[in-house]
Amino acid sequence: MAKKWVYFFGNGETDGQGGDKVLFGGKGANLAEMVELGIPVPAGFTITTEACIEYYRNNEQWVEGLEKQVRENIARVEKAMGKKFGDPDNPLLLSVRSGARASMPGMMDTVLNLGLNDETVQGLIKRSGEERFGWDSYRRFIQMYGDVVMGVEHSHFETALEELKENKGVELDTELDAADLKQLVDKYKEVVKASAGKLFPEDPMEQLVGSINAVFDSWNTPRAVRYRKMNDIPDDWGTAVNVQAMVFGNMGDTSGTGVAFTRDPSTGENVFYGEYLMNAQGEDVVAGIRTPKPIKALEDDNPTVYRQLVDIYQTLEQHYKDMQDIEFTIEDGTLYMLQTRTGKRTAPAAVRIAVEMVEEGLIDKKTAVMRVEPAQLDQLLHPNIDPDESYDAIAKGLPASPGAAVGRIVFDAEEAEKWVNEGKKVVLVRNETSPEDIGGMDVAEGVLTARGGMTSHAAVVARGMGKCCVAGCGDARIDEGAKTLSFNSTVLKEGDWLTLNGTTGEVIVGQVDLIEPQLTGNFGTLMEWSNEFRQIGVRTNADTPRDSEAARDFGAEGIGLCRTEHMFFEGDRIRAVRQMILASDQEGREKALAKLLPYQRGDFVGIFRAMKDLPVTIRLLDPPLHEFLPHEDDDIHDLAGDLGVSFQELKQTVESLSEMNPMLGHRGCRLGITFPEIYAMQARAIFEAAAELTQDGETIIPEVMIPLVGVAKELQLMKDVCDKEAQAVMDEKGVKFEYRVGTMIEVPRACVCAEEIAAEAEFFSFGTNDLTQMTFGFSRDDAGRFLPGYTDMGILEKDPFQSLDQTGVGQLVEMGVDRGRKAKSDLKIGICGEHGGDPSSVDFCHRAGLDYVSCSPFRVPIARLAAAHAAIRNPRP
Repeated sequence: MAKKWVYFFGNGETDGQGGDKVLFGGKGANLAEMVELGIPVPAGFTITTEACIEYYRNNEQWVEGLEKQVRENIARVEKAMGKKFGDPDNPLLLSVRSGARASMPGMMDTVLNLGLNDETVQGLIKRSGEERFGWDSYRRFIQMYGDVVMGVEHSHFETALEELKENKGVELDTELDAADLKQLVDKYKEVVKASAGKLFPEDPMEQLVGSINAVFDSWNTPRAVRYRKMNDIPDDWGTAVNVQAMVFGNMGDTSGTGVAFTRDPSTGENVFYGEYLMNAQGEDVVAGIRTPKPIKALEDDNPTVYRQLVDIYQTLEQHYKDMQDIEFTIEDGTLYMLQTRTGKRTAPAAVRIAVEMVEEGLIDKKTAVMRVEPAQLDQLLHPNIDPDESYDAIAKGLPASPGAAVGRIVFDAEEAEKWVNEGKKVVLVRNETSPEDIGGMDVAEGVLTARGGMTSHAAVVARGMGKCCVAGCGDARIDEGAKTLSFNSTVLKEGDWLTLNGTTGEVIVGQVDLIEPQLTGNFGTLMEWSNEFRQIGVRTNADTPRDSEAARDFGAEGIGLCRTEHMFFEGDRIRAVRQMILASDQEGREKALAKLLPYQRGDFVGIFRAMKDLPVTIRLLDPPLHEFLPHEDDDIHDLAGDLGVSFQELKQTVESLSEMNPMLGHRGCRLGITFPEIYAMQARAIFEAAAELTQDGETIIPEVMIPLVGVAKELQLMKDVCDKEAQAVMDEKGVKFEYRVGTMIEVPRACVCAEEIAAEAEFFSFGTNDLTQMTFGFSRDDAGRFLPGYTDMGILEKDPFQSLDQTGVGQLVEMGVDRGRKAKSDLKIGICGEHGGDPSSVDFCHRAGLDYVSCSPFRVPIARLAAAHAAIRNPRP
C-alpha cells in the first residue's frame, strides 16, 4: 500500500489525524480535532511533516505519490464545499499555510485566495455579487503570491498601491472602488513581470504547487532558523502544509475576521480577549494596517455570531484544558474557525493561568507546574518602573507585553544588533515590525510600534520573548529614513534615551528608574507546588549579605558558592591585598593578611546571618595574584607611589606574576600550597564568624571549598590547614561548631580520580565553567569569538558555557559522581557554575544524581521550577 502523505478534514469527517502534532503539525492536528468536535471548519487537507522532510532529502522535489494524493484531496474539498478548483463559474479558492508541531508565529509563509486568475475572478464576482470584493481578493493574491512564491519585494506592491491612492486623492484602501482595484491588479502583474522576470501564473494547479513549495522552503528561511534556535526547536522536524478552502471576511459589512484568546495572554485574567475587523481578511488584523475593534464589540455588531464564538472558545478550552489562541472568519454572517492552538502568553499570565486552572478543577498541580517553562520566569525577574518615580508620559499606546525597558532609540533591526554588540542598550522603534526584525527584537530591551494591535506581530513575538512592548502608539510619528521619532513638537533622534512601560502602554522620554519585581501570590503558589515535586536542592551563588538575602527571598536553600576574591576589591582591602602580594617573605604576607582578617570575618558574619540556619559553601581564593595588580604603566606608577615602592620594583613584580595561560597557572589550591598563610587567614575568618554566631545561639555549619584540586594530596594539605585553624578558633573562643571541608571538581583529572579525592573530601561541587573550558580546551574569555559560528554550523548544539555539554563534560560529571560515591556513598554533591540556572543543565544534574544546583540569585526560581520539571519527567526511585 502506498504511503499516505495527505490527510483530509471537513464536513464532520477526518482521516483520523486529530491530535497527532508530530506528523500533522499543531495547526493540522487541531483543525482535524475541531472537525471531530463538531466545530465549523472550512474543508481542507494536511500534507505531513514527513513530506517536508522528504522534500529536503529529495533535492527539494516532491516525494513520489504526493501530487496524486494532493489532486485526490482537492476533489474531496470540492465535494465538501460545493465548488470546483479552477472553475470559471463557481471557483474553489484555497489558502496554503504552514504548521510545525511547535508554534512559530509569523516565521513561515502563507498564501491566501489561491486559484484566482482572470477567469475565476469573474466567477467569484458572480457568486458573491460583489465586484469590489472580487478584485480586492485578486490583487491581494497577486501581492502575496508574488512576495512569498516569486520573491518580489513587498515594497514594490506597496508603492503601486500608494501611488494609486494618491492619484485618487484617498487615504484608505477601503476608499478604492472596483475599477480602481481592477486597475491595481494589472499594475501588480506588471510589478511581478518587472521584478521576477516572468508572468504571473494563471494555472491554479501551478499556483498551488508553487505555494506548497514556498511553505516547505520557508522552514529554512533565516528568520525561521533564528526563531528555532532561540526557542530550542529542532531543525529536523519539518513543517506540515495545510491547504484549506477559503472563506472570506472581506465580502462586505456582514463579513469579518478576528484573532482571540480564551484568556488574556498578557495578564492571564479569565476573560475572552481579542480583536476583529469587519470587511477584512486575516492579515489586516495582525499587520496593523487598520486598527481593530476589541472582541467584546462583536456582541453589538453581530450578537448571534458572538454567542456562537463564546460557546466555541469555551468548548475548546475545556477540551484542550489550556488557554487557546483562535482565528475565525465570518463570511456573510456565517462563522468559521480557521485555527486553534495553545496560546503564547507572558510569564505572569502563564503562572496565573496555571494556578487558576487548578483552582477551577481543569488541571492538577503536576500539570500546572509543567505548563510554565522555567526560562519564562526570566520575564518575572525583569525590572519594572519604580512606583515612587514621578514622570510624564509623552504618549500612550497599547500595553502589548508587560515590564519596563530603558534604552537608546534605534530604528533598524540590524542597527540594534550592532549597537548591542558595542555594549549599548537599545529600544527598537518601528512603524510596525515584521518577521525580518526578529534579530533586533531579540537583542533590544523593548519594542515600540506606531501601528498594530494587541495581536500584531510585534505584540505576539515580544510576549513570547518576554520583551517589554508598546504597540499601536498612534501619536508616534516615525520616520525610519530620517531616523526620527516625533510626538507633536517633540522630536527624538537615534541614540536618544527612551523608557517604555509595557504594563500601561506609556512612552516616556529619557531614563526612568526601574525596580526589581517581588515574587508573591500565584507565583508563590506555583513555587510551593514545585517544591512538592522536585528532588534536588537549589542554592545560590552569592558573595554579599544583600545578594544572600535576595536569593533567600527567591527560595534559595543555602549558598553553593561564595567567591571570596570578590570581597578583596572593596574599599581599603585591595591595598592590603597588594601589600600581601608585594611582601618579600611570609612574615610580610602575614602582616598584610592580618589587615584583611577582620574584613573577611565581617563579610562571613553578614552572610551567615542572612542565610541563618542554611548551608553556606565558601570557596577560598581562586584567581591568580596578578589579577589584583594593575598592568598599565600609568596605573603601576600611581600604585607604586601609594604603596611607597619604586615603579621599577612594582613593574618587575607585575611582570614576574604574568603567565602565558593564567587560567591553567598559579591559582586555586596551587596558591594555597605555595602560600598557605593565605588560606589560613581565610579559614580563620570563616571559623571566627561561625564562632560568633554560635555564641549568639545560632546554628551554622560552614562548608569550606578548596578550588582547582586535581590531586588528592592537594586537598589533604589544604584540609590540614583548615582543620588546624578551626581547632585553634574553637580553643580560643571556647565554643564548638561543625564545619566541612570539600572541593570544587573542575579539573578533568579530578573526575577521573574522584574516588581518591573523595577519601579526603566531605563534599564535591562541580565547577562546570572551568571544567568545560579544560575539557574542550576552550578559553572562556576568547571562545566567544568563534563559538557562535560553531552553533550556527551545527558543530555544537549550544554554547557549552551557557548550557552544559552533556555528551562530553556531562560524562566527566557522571564519572565524578559515580567514583566519588564509590568511596563515600553519602558524599554530598552539587554544581556551582552558572549552568546551575540553565533548565536543561538542571535536568541533567537531576538525572546524574546530584544533591543540589547553585546559581545566581535571580535564576533561583528558574532552577526550582526546572528541578520540578526534571523530577516529573524522570522521577528518582
